[in-house]
Amino acid sequence: MRSSMTASLGVALVATAAISFGAALAEDVNSAPNPYRATDNWAQLPQGRVWGMAIGVDIDRDGKSVWIFDRCGAKTCTGSTVAPIQKFDASGKLLASFGAGMFNFPHGLFVDRDDNIWVTDGKGEGGKGHTAIKFSPDGKVLMTLGTPGVAGTDETHFNAPSDVVVAPNGDIFVADGHGGDTNARIVKFSKDGKFIAAWGRKGTAPGEFQTPHGLAMDQAGRIFVADRENDRLQIFDQNGKFIAEWKQFGRPSGVFIDGNDTIYVADSQSGEKFNKGFKQGIRIGSAKDGKVTAFIDNAGTSEMPEGVAADAEGNVFGGFTANMTVKKFAKSDRRAER
Repeated sequence: MRSSMTASLGVALVATAAISFGAALAEDVNSAPNPYRATDNWAQLPQGRVWGMAIGVDIDRDGKSVWIFDRCGAKTCTGSTVAPIQKFDASGKLLASFGAGMFNFPHGLFVDRDDNIWVTDGKGEGGKGHTAIKFSPDGKVLMTLGTPGVAGTDETHFNAPSDVVVAPNGDIFVADGHGGDTNARIVKFSKDGKFIAAWGRKGTAPGEFQTPHGLAMDQAGRIFVADRENDRLQIFDQNGKFIAEWKQFGRPSGVFIDGNDTIYVADSQSGEKFNKGFKQGIRIGSAKDGKVTAFIDNAGTSEMPEGVAADAEGNVFGGFTANMTVKKFAKSDRRAER
């Protein structure tokens, strides 16, 4: 009886400690300074064009132009003739657009070192979707990974791919899955599209995923996975070896790491329903040590972005899904009152 009581007490103490730690962590990262101000109408859309769910955001290799992947001015691109891939210069002027009629459910977007544009389509319908596609900067299709319109779990199929990132040597990593009955893995390909490996499955243990929603790579070549439903970032080497998990960036939907290893994590779901104690926002910190140094939480809306990126000057761009818009957050001369 004593050993049973002791064990029960031990479990209770561990649980209490975990709750206390979680509350302290949330309070700390929720109170980080916010030296940013929001610009609502930064991008100059063509006449008649409106934002759809703006899910994919990345920065051109010029360090200042911004690429956006939205759902064709709506919640889906199925049946649409609107081009969902758009490039804007630093002033918000539209420079390029393409991809009309090619997608069902736009999701991830990544710009590689050669300025090629990689995107993922998370739904299969009408002979398209469940793919990761590589475009040239002017919209020519250079490569398609996955079997268009067909879901699967093998080397030639995806099931709801959410994001893609490309290493400096050209190796390709796809976050394959978006919760529910879809996949929950990371798939690695060579630069010419040949399957190399896959890792992960549904679950909560290290190396397992519940909605691998976003990807980024730091300067050391580590892969950061926004494991959204598990309320954590997971960090791996390029062979899938687990390195660490970070909870301090909230419930991550999107993740971006710049050339100085500053990490930007978009939390669009924390609150009373999910990851209680944490607030929604964009947490900014160091990909080297995981310290949160800033927190954008005053977007003038109840919903924060899923997609996130930052240009060479430190301006942050957020892609919103529920509110269907894109905002720019520039550093201000004063810190917001908290």
